[in-house]
Parts: sequence; C-alpha cells; structure tokens
Amino acid sequence: MEITLALPNNPFNFTFTWIGNHEIKVDLGHDGVIITANKDGLISLAAQLLTLAQDDYEHGYDFHLDKYAGLEDDSIDLIVVKTAK
Repeated sequence: MEITLALPNNPFNFTFTWIGNHEIKVDLGHDGVIITANKDGLISLAAQLLTLAQDDYEHGYDFHLDKYAGLEDDSIDLIVVKTAK
C-alpha cells in the first residue's frame, strides 16, 4: 500500500490532518497505553506524527489529542512531544 499525504508545515500553528471517518481511542491498560483505531484513524495518527517530525518543528513542540480533538469520547488524552534531533 502506498499513501500520499500533503502535510501542513507551519510551526506557529499546528494543523491536524484528519482522514475520512477516523476513529481513534486511547486507553490505559495493565501493561501500558493502548491505541485502538480504524484504518482512517491510523492514517490520521500517522499524519500528525509525520507533521511533528518535520525539521521546522523543533525540540519541545507537541500536539494534544483528546475527546474534543480527534479521539473518541471515552479516550484518555494523548500528548506527543518532539525531543531533540
């Protein structure tokens, strides 16, 4: 499978890229964090990670996902932070 995404590149305003009918749920299990997603959700999560991976987003940049921004209502929040290169 090959997927082409146009990623936003504006480190002053992180823009989320959502694909189709994405569904992403984040839970805390006994052994760690569990991310459950449909195909569109997995591609959408990959798009957020690839956006943050761009060089213009420096150490310390982050994005937050919660029930108001991308996750299912019964999810725990997900925060991804970029570290130094």
